[in-house]
Amino acid sequence: MIELRPFESLGGDNHGWLDAKHHFSFANYQDPQRIHWGNLRVWNDDTIQPHTGFPPHPHRDMEIITYVRKGAITHEDSLGNKGRTEAGDVQVMSAGTGIRHSEYNREDEVTQIFQIWIIPTREGDAPAWGAKPFPKGDRAGNFVTLASGYDNDDDALPIRTNARVLGATIRAGDTVEYPIGRDRKAYLVPATGAIRIDDVEAKARDGVAISDLDTIRITAIEDSEIVLVDAA
Repeated sequence: MIELRPFESLGGDNHGWLDAKHHFSFANYQDPQRIHWGNLRVWNDDTIQPHTGFPPHPHRDMEIITYVRKGAITHEDSLGNKGRTEAGDVQVMSAGTGIRHSEYNREDEVTQIFQIWIIPTREGDAPAWGAKPFPKGDRAGNFVTLASGYDNDDDALPIRTNARVLGATIRAGDTVEYPIGRDRKAYLVPATGAIRIDDVEAKARDGVAISDLDTIRITAIEDSEIVLVDAA
């Protein structure tokens, strides 16, 4: 199954400082058909105005992955971690038994992020945070694992769940494949460009929910940057 979820169909609110679009039920947007996709619970598409952001607030028992599409996001948390994550790079927060954090756009330009929440496989661990650059050249024409709950993904940021977050850049006309397996679910969003999966076409910021496929074959209609979650 390949289900297109056009950007225009997403829920969300424009708060002035934050224009938030939700691929799944979140905050004031509630859709019983879009609660989660496997253990993928949240995929928010946030546009944050300069010198604004999310003040300190708590989380627990959730794996929170932030993929920065434009600008940069600055993180501070109750563990004393501080970091600035730039476009194309990724940060991961394992909320564990509880953590407070803030995320601000301290730049002079708009920041755009995908924030992805995945339900953890295990609970009761201490909270943790990490960030890592992933140069786009390393993803040219293939998927690179950005965050993973599997021990053999040594170069990826660790998450405490049975899932992977992957990124790829694809030139127009090229095709990449990802072996998913029929017992898994995938959710894919082009950050930029336009793609085709079988006979389904998706433009930038559309969501594509995929299940019951052995292999996902993605052809770029335009030069494209893709983020994919391989979920249990």
